[in-house]
Amino acid sequence: MTLFVRKLIKDTIFNQRGFNINSTTKLYNGNETHRRGERWVCRQQMCFLNGISLPMSHFIHYSFDSYFHCSLGQVSCLLPHSFSHSFPQEQMLTPLRTKITVAYLSTGVVSSRGFCSVGNDDSDVEGEREEFEGECGGFESKADGKEVERVCKVINELFASDRNMEGILDQCGIDLSHDLVLDVLDRFKHARKPAFRFFGWAGEKEGFEHDSRTYNSMMGILGKTRQLESMVAMMEEMGKKGLLTMETFSIAIRSFAGAREMKKAIGIFELMKKYNYKAGVDTFNSLLDALGRAKLGKEAQALFEKLKDRFPPDMRTYSVLLAGWCKVKNLMEAGRVWNEMIDKGLKPDIVAHHIMLEGLLRGRRESEAIKLFELMKAKGPSPIVRSYTILIRDLCKRNKMEEAVKYFNEMVDIGCDLDPAIYTCLMVGFGNRKNLEKVYGLLKEMKEKGCPPDGLTYNALIKLMTNRQMPDDAVRIYKKMIQNGHKPTIHTYNMLMKSYFHLKNYEMGYAVWEEMASKGCCPDDNSYIVFVGGLIRHGRSEEACKYLEEMIEKGMKAPQLDYNKFAADFSRAGKPNILEELAQKMKFSGKFEVSHVFARWSEMMKKSIKQREPSHVGRRAA
Repeated sequence: MTLFVRKLIKDTIFNQRGFNINSTTKLYNGNETHRRGERWVCRQQMCFLNGISLPMSHFIHYSFDSYFHCSLGQVSCLLPHSFSHSFPQEQMLTPLRTKITVAYLSTGVVSSRGFCSVGNDDSDVEGEREEFEGECGGFESKADGKEVERVCKVINELFASDRNMEGILDQCGIDLSHDLVLDVLDRFKHARKPAFRFFGWAGEKEGFEHDSRTYNSMMGILGKTRQLESMVAMMEEMGKKGLLTMETFSIAIRSFAGAREMKKAIGIFELMKKYNYKAGVDTFNSLLDALGRAKLGKEAQALFEKLKDRFPPDMRTYSVLLAGWCKVKNLMEAGRVWNEMIDKGLKPDIVAHHIMLEGLLRGRRESEAIKLFELMKAKGPSPIVRSYTILIRDLCKRNKMEEAVKYFNEMVDIGCDLDPAIYTCLMVGFGNRKNLEKVYGLLKEMKEKGCPPDGLTYNALIKLMTNRQMPDDAVRIYKKMIQNGHKPTIHTYNMLMKSYFHLKNYEMGYAVWEEMASKGCCPDDNSYIVFVGGLIRHGRSEEACKYLEEMIEKGMKAPQLDYNKFAADFSRAGKPNILEELAQKMKFSGKFEVSHVFARWSEMMKKSIKQREPSHVGRRAA
């Protein structure tokens, strides 16, 4: 049997030869015909050793008794905010009222997400769940919200100016606590420079010392913004103070792996010895997982081969390796890892099955994924709500809504507890079909069944509206999101802002930017790119320069711009040398990084003008 397996790995796993999904057996030679009980399994099928080969159910007829009413009108601006431009107030769109009759039977919320989900493309709802949970989750702060707001206001107003931010903070009489520092750092998690200055100021205040939590928070900001040298220096400082924790090392490993710095990631792993931290199989698994998430499955496998004798692998080890290969769609290597796991006497658990199910769907092997799912039902581990969500999400992405509904009803019939994720998948699927009656019917149904929408559901609905160029409807959903106690993410605001600018509604795009600031949500790179791009498209290039300066001052990477549009705007305004002037101004102010960016843009703008001039001359000559 083993010889057959090794031969197949050299060839292909998922074509005509069988791929074993059974938890106790491996791949086998598809050139033979096997009999199991009353079933015959032939080489031209996707075969399993237990003989199961169930056909995929085709589209079913699914009727909704529904009606859909909406009034004509427009939505107002977001929330009250100071805004120098005047524009008319509009009427709020009255709520859409729908009714969908569907046999939903179970209630409750169960999340069974594995620790190493494969994930899909950026537009995928479930693929956004980790990002959403990471942004909204965290500790429960006991800091005074007004005090946090006061500190953030000082930082925002004074950081980029010539005034002494630290001196003003000293005069504010702030009662520093670790929770307050964590809250402020969270507000500036995308802006490393003001975050780092505040962190340094707090550390020098008499009576306050950073603890492991505040250090780790700052470490995370430095790691995400690729300030890896500063991150390592902070680790050394923590080591001298005896504040290192396992979370510190995990942040460093994830940061280096995310930057595709494998050797440095391994170096952090080895650095643990210096500080008397014993690296066990859990730490080893975390390192492999970080490499896999960074699409370094090959490197993770090589490291595993090198250190597997030192750290005897367990089920999680093989699961993270499996996830790493599935993430890069290398199903042949994933099959080899699956076989090795079984060779070692480990029985794949529900997490491993979920990873393989996602991997098959990601690799567009839908028929094999369906057979794996059917095998789980027949031989175990029995599918749970997460299993159905993976399958239904893929069917919705491929616009196979009848089959998606079939599996949803099957899940309800066997008594699986429903969660917001499964409803979200269906709503996105029907929304992509432009069937808003069913979307709002599902939303109503999930509330009736005691499964209220979560933040990700609201974000998915907002995305549906903005994709359909309906930002006013998206704002209505946004307001409902806040009313129901869900915190919008930066992604929420970016979607709204982009949609309004795309429709050339500058006032509302600006209103979203103001709303984001009022809610204490720190703009990220994408926020500035959307906002600055909107300003430039609306002929506000000089105003855009102000925000570009702000962006660079905060330590963010300068975006790519439409230099042709920039050049045209400034030429019409009689300021063809505005960027050169701004570069000189920044240089004299000591803002050398900003000066360098503006100088580079100035050169690009001049080249753009020179390239256009010959064509104009040619047309005049003609």
